[in-house]
Formats: sequence, structure tokens, C-alpha cells
Amino acid sequence: QLQLVESGGGLVQPGGSLRLSCAASGFTLDYYAIGWFRQAPGKEREGVSCINRSGGSTNYADSVKGRFTISRDNAKNTVYLQMNSLKPEDTAVYYCAAVRHWYGGLGPLLYDTWGQGTQVTVSS
Repeated sequence: QLQLVESGGGLVQPGGSLRLSCAASGFTLDYYAIGWFRQAPGKEREGVSCINRSGGSTNYADSVKGRFTISRDNAKNTVYLQMNSLKPEDTAVYYCAAVRHWYGGLGPLLYDTWGQGTQVTVSS
């Protein structure tokens, strides 16, 4: 059974940092592009960043460019999202998702295997 599990969320002050992890089980992550998404209360799910199978291509939403960095360690079957200079508007549940084909896009409908999410709260 294909499964993705997010971890690393929590409460952080504005300007702080967190690193999210997306671990895969039941399949080899090498064959999948991975996206990170977030959903705040009352808002639609939005794409944050994505990375291709090798890690050589990435894409970011304008709202996080220069602050977030996506990376992957295929040997550990894990993808990361390093989040720096966090703002209150980054508060959301963060999800990772997988797709076999690299589209380079951040639309949630492009991805077909999802994790359960991890809460990130940015507040003083």
C-alpha cells in the first residue's frame, strides 16, 4: 500500500524556521515527483513547491520563493521542505503528494497519492 507520512510541523514564532519531512512507505520514492501543498482554514488547498524524481528540477509558489527550499534524499525515501522566515500567513496544514509523471506544476489535481498532513502554526 502506497503511503506518505508528513512530520516536522509545530508552533513557531514569526521569522522562525521549520523543516518538514515527507516519508514514503510501500513504494520507492525515486519513481515519483513530489509536491508540497497547504490548506488554511476556510481556504482552498494551494501548491507550495514541487520537485522532480532526481531533484534536479523544482518549482515554487511566488509566496514562498526565497524562503522555502524543497529537497529530496532518495536513499532515505524522504522529501523535505525547509521553511525559513516564516510568517503568520504560512499557518496551514501542510501535505505532501506524489505523482509518477513530472509536470512541474503546483495544481493539486496533478497529484494522486496524498499524506495526512502536518499542522504548521506561525504565531507569537
